[in-house]
Amino acid sequence: MLLLALDTATPAVTVALHDGTSVVASSTQVDARRHGELLLPAVDRVLAEADTRLDAVTGIVVGVGPGPYTGLRVGLMTADTFGLALGVPVYGVCTLDGLAYASDLEVPFVVATDARRKEVYWARYDNARTRVTDPAVDRPADIAEQVEGLPAVGAGALLYPDTFPQAHEPEHVSAAALASLAAERLAAGEELVAPRPLYLRRPDAQVPKNYKVVTPK
Repeated sequence: MLLLALDTATPAVTVALHDGTSVVASSTQVDARRHGELLLPAVDRVLAEADTRLDAVTGIVVGVGPGPYTGLRVGLMTADTFGLALGVPVYGVCTLDGLAYASDLEVPFVVATDARRKEVYWARYDNARTRVTDPAVDRPADIAEQVEGLPAVGAGALLYPDTFPQAHEPEHVSAAALASLAAERLAAGEELVAPRPLYLRRPDAQVPKNYKVVTPK
């Protein structure tokens, strides 16, 4: 097994290789505006660090969000392209699950990432491997009762200390955590989700309500 993992659902552009036992190479850069520019060079860097070629990869792991439309689609389209070109499966993993896994927490907690618009993408977990609610997008104040008293991880939690007073790192997801979680689930015989994006809300760009289509006569 040689898994290539990547995620662009948060400001982090993150890539890793996992050989089924451990992470053999990884790269993470935080830049919310340059996902498309940074992702492929990061893949090249990770392959070079591992002294291997892309055609040695046996599977692709990609974070499916939730995340903003523009950033998230960069990772998903790249993963799909690699999968088709190499003829290997593409496995989707919830980005929040990757953050939870990296936390190593064994008590109930919350993962929250920044959804902008003064909102967070979030979910609750029983432990680092077990999510107990579907990912959602809400204003922090609207979920305060649901997360009260729980530790929290992620950039969204760190942004809103009034709602998440016990917030701490990791701030952004790492492809190393995604790859390790995927390898663990595959070894256990679990089926991973299809690589379909969790947008949770409409894109910012929309057709104006009074838009008129003009066609030539």
